[in-house]
Amino acid sequence: MNDALRRTMPAELDRAYRYIRLEWNPEFAMLTARMGVSPIQCYSLGVLAELKQIYADISAARGLVRYFVTASDIPGVFNFGGDLSLFVLLVRARDLDSLRLYARRCIELVWWGEVAADIGVYTIALVQGDALGGGLEWALMNRTVIIERGAQAGFPEVLFNLFPGMGGWNVTIRRAGLAVANDMILSGQIYTAEQLQRRGLVEHVAEDGQGEVLLNQFVRTMDPRFRGSMAALQARRIAAPIAYESLQAIVDHWAVTAMGLSNRDMRLMERLARAQIRKIGGANDGVVEEIKRMELDSAWDFERTGISEWDTLS
Repeated sequence: MNDALRRTMPAELDRAYRYIRLEWNPEFAMLTARMGVSPIQCYSLGVLAELKQIYADISAARGLVRYFVTASDIPGVFNFGGDLSLFVLLVRARDLDSLRLYARRCIELVWWGEVAADIGVYTIALVQGDALGGGLEWALMNRTVIIERGAQAGFPEVLFNLFPGMGGWNVTIRRAGLAVANDMILSGQIYTAEQLQRRGLVEHVAEDGQGEVLLNQFVRTMDPRFRGSMAALQARRIAAPIAYESLQAIVDHWAVTAMGLSNRDMRLMERLARAQIRKIGGANDGVVEEIKRMELDSAWDFERTGISEWDTLS
């Protein structure tokens, strides 16, 4: 954190983090957490611990933070989601307990976002790059999603025989309905910002490089009706609830499913992890391109065996 930001940061929030850079806007009591995880921008155990501390500080200083923004410090990447390298390590070690521990830490943080309105915090995701898997899950859990036009997002987990287990079904159904959730999760397709907006999954699309401008415009417009908006969000939870027990049951099912992954599935996960590192390093071909190559490889595998992809679903 630079000296200027440290001088303005409230003492209750002023901690040094390894993976997260905090910014404070005193005009709107807006706290922005910019994640920068190396070598892969994902939800590692380290960054999960730091997020938990930030949420604890916000909750303890109730009324201090009105807006909490999740953003990225990595150009072109919002978040790649789950820690694929860790998943492979734990599956190969047959360590179901540790995989469940990781998964439950994820949904604890997702749940904080779900109930943030109860402590007067309005959550916003500022997506200025690709958001995949758990990265998209967390973005959609926020009350408002602002995405830049060049960003892409999706749930590619089905490509390696998994599914988004940290709230993806819940939030996608609530935002866009079961049909859209089925299409997104079972296809593994990657979507543009405009496609996400047409499906009702994101509220605002900004031009590339203009996400922060739109964020400030949104907050300035909303601030006069802040109390009414928070009350409405609390009512929304009553009308369209997401239960913690549901998140927990799904994530436990996810962990058990992961234990059944084949060597091929884990090789694909490792392949994606390598593509994530390339993307962070500034390579032109990153994760989205790798996912498309994996889809093509899968199609050719089915073509060579003479088995229809639809046959595997019956």
